[in-house]
Amino acid sequence: MLIDSHCHLDDFAASGELDAVLERAREAGVEAMITVGTSLSDWETYARITAAHPGFVHWTAGLHPTEVDEGWKDHVDTLASWFATSPAPVGIGEVGLDYFHLPKDAKKAAPIVARQKDAFAAQLEIAYQLDCPLVVHSRNAFADTVAMIDKSGVNWKKVVYHCFSEGPEEIRALNERGGRGSFTGVVTYKNGLRNLEAAVAQGLELLMLETDCPWLTPEPFRGKRNEPALIVHTAQKLALAMGIPFESLCETSTRNAREFFQNLTTCAHAGT
Repeated sequence: MLIDSHCHLDDFAASGELDAVLERAREAGVEAMITVGTSLSDWETYARITAAHPGFVHWTAGLHPTEVDEGWKDHVDTLASWFATSPAPVGIGEVGLDYFHLPKDAKKAAPIVARQKDAFAAQLEIAYQLDCPLVVHSRNAFADTVAMIDKSGVNWKKVVYHCFSEGPEEIRALNERGGRGSFTGVVTYKNGLRNLEAAVAQGLELLMLETDCPWLTPEPFRGKRNEPALIVHTAQKLALAMGIPFESLCETSTRNAREFFQNLTTCAHAGT
């Protein structure tokens, strides 16, 4: 059995395909999944999906850095209140910094970076107050996200860098702090060797798996839309790379995900 620790189900729900996608996941051996919020527009959808599939689907709420606009405070101001609802999010995310999608003109990029940092800092403060898991999006911004988390006082043991895209040195920097990375189908790609090396360097005891669907479809289905059922192929690749039985990898990564997300219950201070 496997847990998809990071997926996006809103497109499947909008197209009427969600029930079929969830059934294929069950048939593939996925025992639970976490659908990850990116803006106020999907939080309600994910709460509704979670309520309809208790114990199988869980959700997080957060403002993705590329969703941070001039009105970002209105969204973040409502974030904490969602943790007093039922079903409550199991963490804050995905939040962080994304420098990949910035304008090439430095003057145009500067105010966007400033807004992203302000929004990330505000959500780090909420994560600190709630003492709950934090799902980090970091693209071309590793040093800055690490520095901001260090400054925030957030418990690094509750931090996961989703879709970890750096190498062994960076994963060690996270692990030394108590944090971890989770890994996607990128580890199955021919050009994903550095990512695979990072997963091996982190080791089994911190490993979590994700699809980040509908993107990052693993081989041999690359080029098609991703979905939670395909996480099996990522697990198979990592088991081979780590030299361990597939069943052992599944068992440990599933336990890791359940423990990281506090046994997939709500945050420690939710509703108080």
